[in-house]
Amino acid sequence: MPDSARDSPEVSVVLPALNEEETIGECIGKIRRVFRDNGIDGEIVVSDSSSDRTTEIAAAMGARIVRMDRRGYGNAYLEAFRAVRGRFVVIGDADNTYDFLEIPRLLEPLRNGYDLVLGSRFSGEIKAGAMRPLHRYVGNPLFVWLVNAMFGTQFTDVHTGFRAIRKDALDRLPLKTGGMEFASEMLIEAARAGIRITEVPIAYYPRRTPSKLRSFTDGWRHLRFLLLYRPLPFLAGPGAVFALAGLLLMLRFYLGGEAESHHLHSFILGVIALVGGLQALLMGINIKVYSIVHGYGDRSRLASRFMDYYSLEWLLVLSAALMLAGIAIGMLIVQHWVALGFGPLDEVANAIIALVLILSGVQVLFFAVLQSMMLLNDRENP
Repeated sequence: MPDSARDSPEVSVVLPALNEEETIGECIGKIRRVFRDNGIDGEIVVSDSSSDRTTEIAAAMGARIVRMDRRGYGNAYLEAFRAVRGRFVVIGDADNTYDFLEIPRLLEPLRNGYDLVLGSRFSGEIKAGAMRPLHRYVGNPLFVWLVNAMFGTQFTDVHTGFRAIRKDALDRLPLKTGGMEFASEMLIEAARAGIRITEVPIAYYPRRTPSKLRSFTDGWRHLRFLLLYRPLPFLAGPGAVFALAGLLLMLRFYLGGEAESHHLHSFILGVIALVGGLQALLMGINIKVYSIVHGYGDRSRLASRFMDYYSLEWLLVLSAALMLAGIAIGMLIVQHWVALGFGPLDEVANAIIALVLILSGVQVLFFAVLQSMMLLNDRENP
């Protein structure tokens, strides 16, 4: 029976494809063999944006073709997920780097009550030449550590493309990213939803055709996406610590009268910590609000205080006060300079403080303006 004629197969296997004519046939052949040998009523869905013969080959082998309006790893899955009809959904790359004969190993935990099963390459076997050393020993271990530290998980492979999930669990995940971040988003949302997750070891094989992965661009997109979920402990928190440490350092030397005579460099170090820390703190809060507004973060009690639209007006008052204080100190310095007949002036510490106040005021002003813009359509701020 062709896949298009099945109303409710047990398993749907989704293959995202972009010009995979060299390997798509072998992948579909393996999946057909698994269906036949294990008595699985299954369908194959190819989410395709190819310009080569991938579509022709897949259709000839009985796969259902979902044509994509937009390219992107995540978009391919999002389009396909709307079309799948199986109780279990298996996903895997169409480049033959994953062995689809291992599908039964992923299905077994689902039948035993798990909701999501990950094929772990790092607890399995990575064949020679299958993964670049930069990815194997630096990139992937770093992201595994980050995800586990940020979300309290214990994954061994967060970027594996070979996964299986129950359809009812999949429908509970608010997946929406269209790019490579989709791999991280699926795990993060699964962890947040509290669904049961496990891993099984798998083998990973070299890719025959050139990889479409861009190491630093895609790595940065993943890192940026993780930060979107946890900006407060990883950006705002350290920023607040640096800002406070910088402020205390400045006060220590300024009030002790030693800022210019013996500790000018340490005084300037305090300025750098204060200004840089304040910028990180405000940026972290901005990212948190953006995350909530766009459905990635939770509206906690602390976050709700940041999102009080009317309290942002007080930030404008604070911004104005900081800038006016800095300008006032600057005018006093100029007044002193005039009184000296425009001669040598010894006001370095005060000039630095004026600069810090004005810069801080500008930072708070831009922060308040950006916050206000992001909250324009927030339903909880009428």
